[in-house]
Amino acid sequence: MAPAKNEAGADIPLLPKTKSNTRENQLLILRAVFNVSTSIIGAGIMSVPATLKVLGVIPAFILIVLVALLVDISVDFMLRFTYAGDSKTYAALMNESFGKIGSVAVQIAVMFTNLGCLIMYLIIIGDVLSGQGEHLGVLQEWFGIHWWNSRNFAILFIVLFVMLPLVLYRRIESLWLSSALAVLLAIVFVVICSVMVIIAILKGKTVSPRMLPQMDNQTSFFNLFTAVPVIVTAFTFHFNVHPIGTELGKPAAMSSAVKISLVLCAAIYFSIGIFGYLLFGDSIMPDILVNFDKSSGTSAISSMLNDIVRLSYAFHLMLVFPLLNFSLRANIDELIFPKKPFLATDNKRFVSLSLVLLAFSYIAAIFIPSIWYIFQFMGSTTGVCLAFIFPGAIALRDVHGISSRKDKIIAVIMIVQAVVTSLITIATNIYNMSGNSS
Repeated sequence: MAPAKNEAGADIPLLPKTKSNTRENQLLILRAVFNVSTSIIGAGIMSVPATLKVLGVIPAFILIVLVALLVDISVDFMLRFTYAGDSKTYAALMNESFGKIGSVAVQIAVMFTNLGCLIMYLIIIGDVLSGQGEHLGVLQEWFGIHWWNSRNFAILFIVLFVMLPLVLYRRIESLWLSSALAVLLAIVFVVICSVMVIIAILKGKTVSPRMLPQMDNQTSFFNLFTAVPVIVTAFTFHFNVHPIGTELGKPAAMSSAVKISLVLCAAIYFSIGIFGYLLFGDSIMPDILVNFDKSSGTSAISSMLNDIVRLSYAFHLMLVFPLLNFSLRANIDELIFPKKPFLATDNKRFVSLSLVLLAFSYIAAIFIPSIWYIFQFMGSTTGVCLAFIFPGAIALRDVHGISSRKDKIIAVIMIVQAVVTSLITIATNIYNMSGNSS
């Protein structure tokens, strides 16, 4: 049967493609949302409740919303300049605007940020499975203390039998199913915390949250700025914008996926923050999972919910790990082997680099005791550069002539607030550390 003709004589397809194309676009956006959300929700979620202790509920909520809005703007800058040029990576995008210096700056920032995150993930997984100090891990609570559930062996087992198979995927799109599961586990984490809050409310065990920061002789105004790097790090995913966006291939779809992901993640962050604060109050630790240990003395939390909370989040981090490893590996390869073929096509280089990164992350996780130091360093240095300073500088440089006056004003504000906040945070941390040491 011949196709119908329109007035101009052109063929008219017998079956409309609009619905199938719409479904395909929705599926692409959904997959991108899973990957973006998984890139965002990492170790930062556990330190968000501690920011409520520092700032109070209202300022913490405002900070989460402001950082999410600025991240949306900075990613929009990146996407617009990416599709206006020929860049396929964050480093290439900076190279278009600032040459070799720009691309190397991004690669170094991505390497420090992602490697720090991967080390944090392994530290947290070790804390969950084998505990640290006086806090016992899940395996030790279940089976007692043995050599095979020691911290070093437990992390090694996870690296070999969980992380290694996942990091050997060649395409980031192949990880969308594990990303979907990771997002689901984060939601499960929120749901369980909400159940715990309800139980605590019924038993009268909740703590009244402080709406505003408490300023006294022991808390200076500048200490409030130390909460900013935690939220900045929690929303930094810019190193995965290009891998996800390139495979998606549609600018509008990527922009939609980013907005949906930011709203979802902001809601999850604030929910965990308020639930954690209601449960533990000012006794909340920088790593909230420590508060779910049996020895914390929180009678409102049953042993089963304790274990589910810790294990669900440990599994979540295991699934986030390969996404960050993907961009870290690509940036290192681009920096060391700029003229070599595409990494995924070279089996020897791909496998070797993957094994070296896993081995280094494992060794560092064994020797670094706490995630808080990594958070403070990354959030006030490399994290803020990737999230705000570099995208703002790209918009100001405007090599493609597409930035409006409004864009440039926003870019200046973004860079100035990032630099000022980071300098205050670094100075405050140095002062606090010198005060503690003296």
